[in-house]
Amino acid sequence: MGIFELLLFPLYAAVFYFIFKAFRKNYTDPVLKFYHAQGFWIKTLVVLVFAVFNWSISRGDSFVLYQVEGKNIYDLILKDFSNIKWILMKGEDFDESLLRDPWNKGYFRAESNFMVVRFVTVISFLTLGKYLLTNLIFSLLAFTGAWKLFLFFYEQYPHLHRKFAIAILYLPTFVFWSSGILKDSICIAAIGWITYSLYQIFIRKKYFIKSTVFLIFFGYLLWVIKPYIIISYVPFFILFLLLKNVNLVNSKAVKIILAPALIIGCVFAFSIVMSQLKDELGHYAVEGLTKNIKTQNSAYEDQAAKGGAMFSYGTEFDGSVTGLIKMAPVFIGTTFFRPFLWESKKLTTLLSSLEGLAVMIFTIMVVFKAGVKTVFQTLTKNSLAIYCFLFALIFALFVGATTLNFGTLCRYKIPCMPFYLIALFLIQDTAKQKKENLLKNKQVVTV
Repeated sequence: MGIFELLLFPLYAAVFYFIFKAFRKNYTDPVLKFYHAQGFWIKTLVVLVFAVFNWSISRGDSFVLYQVEGKNIYDLILKDFSNIKWILMKGEDFDESLLRDPWNKGYFRAESNFMVVRFVTVISFLTLGKYLLTNLIFSLLAFTGAWKLFLFFYEQYPHLHRKFAIAILYLPTFVFWSSGILKDSICIAAIGWITYSLYQIFIRKKYFIKSTVFLIFFGYLLWVIKPYIIISYVPFFILFLLLKNVNLVNSKAVKIILAPALIIGCVFAFSIVMSQLKDELGHYAVEGLTKNIKTQNSAYEDQAAKGGAMFSYGTEFDGSVTGLIKMAPVFIGTTFFRPFLWESKKLTTLLSSLEGLAVMIFTIMVVFKAGVKTVFQTLTKNSLAIYCFLFALIFALFVGATTLNFGTLCRYKIPCMPFYLIALFLIQDTAKQKKENLLKNKQVVTV
């Protein structure tokens, strides 16, 4: 990362500022204008921190794999345009003798890695292959998805805009780990666009063609890069769409019968699809999931034996479905709340530790103030809360079960954190409304 790209950064930031400002003019709501501008500058400035971190403090895949090899293919294309063929074929077909770093041999066999390298190569034509500038575009791509996610929630509960901003636009680890050349940036963009596209098609019933194009494009990206996200996310969003329509039914008796039937039907249909796609899903399929978790844990244990920075659950996972269910609370709690402060031995995990502590305190506070009854009512009657909570729970279970490294955990958990916080905010809002209604009723009785 040189002086030249540092000098170019303000120019690129200014160009993107005017581009995003042009889109912002489409909003008449001052609340949306405020958060859109604020979110843009947060994502732009955090890029500087992210780039310095990955350049000089902790060099990982962002630089040594994605940037190095993406820039390499970019240089090859500049020398001979016929080399463009390398980004049009599968990663496993790439001629590894052309790799810039021999240590990266074998990584392109995973199409998820090569997809990120493709992005870097294409973006390099706009950024001259400069690391900082390419990070900026990745960060702003993620912001477009985060913004769509914010819009989706805001349009249904506009009075909770500050809380949605905290969960999506301000959450430290969520912002940081989606502000550079990583799979996570593309995945956050994909989740947001998939969510808003489905919302436009099935709820608002607008922009069908455009939304379908975005849905297919980002759905494909997410399937290639991190299929377990789409596997754990889409079923619960479909459940939300179904329950949203149930809420339109006036009859309480019909609701009582229809809602559980839809939930059971959705789960049953999803299990059938999962079993039919077991070859395509590989170790993400039901039959291979617990086996994959056991394999992942063994790999982490081998790294720990060689001096790797790993942590332990205090008990060994036996690789069975029963064992997964028994250890589910531990796995989920690990994702949401760890590393604890005393477990954070590096600056890189301290941010996540502080955030995890804040989330734990907030969780206890919400449950204590709202009461178990209100928590249960919200998570069974509010379709948005059900979908957010179930996705966060299932995703946290998978991440917590397969990740025994705090550095990796900090990144892998970011897709579910906004949804978990939003579920808590919705519980908090329900409790507040119940309290206000109770006070109003008392006032009416007194009068």
